[in-house]
Amino acid sequence: MVGVSQQAISAMVNSGKLPPCQTTGELIAAYCARLREQAAGRLGDTVGGLDPAHESAALKRAQREGQEIKNAVLRGEYAPITLLAEVLAAASQSVVERLDQLPAALRKTCPDLPEAARDQVMNTIASARNEWVRATCELLSARLVVDLEDEFSPPESSDVE
Repeated sequence: MVGVSQQAISAMVNSGKLPPCQTTGELIAAYCARLREQAAGRLGDTVGGLDPAHESAALKRAQREGQEIKNAVLRGEYAPITLLAEVLAAASQSVVERLDQLPAALRKTCPDLPEAARDQVMNTIASARNEWVRATCELLSARLVVDLEDEFSPPESSDVE
């Protein structure tokens, strides 16, 4: 009747391009509405899909974010997380190695230092090391929470008017 077969309509319903309707009249109305949207350039691939204006806004947003990252890298305000993790791991390993050498260095440089005093120094260093690990874990946890909230929160405003 409108130049489309029942098989084509069924295929569009099954692929999500047309909503499931109860009557033939509803299907024809939905098909004609789809054709109007398609002709106007406002149609996404599926019902509720992105239209060209939203796709353009999403692309512009991604390009803007990419440029912001590039600018931050050039200003020295940004580095890849893997690089930061590697640098922090190397620095931490260096500190741990030096702290592990401390008891022998104390015995060598201060042979008259009583064992109780050496133990007290080592306990203080162990306490500082534990606090460093705790604070680092706390910072990481706080950052992960912020990142997850940013990732799963709805956008603040739409780029499309």
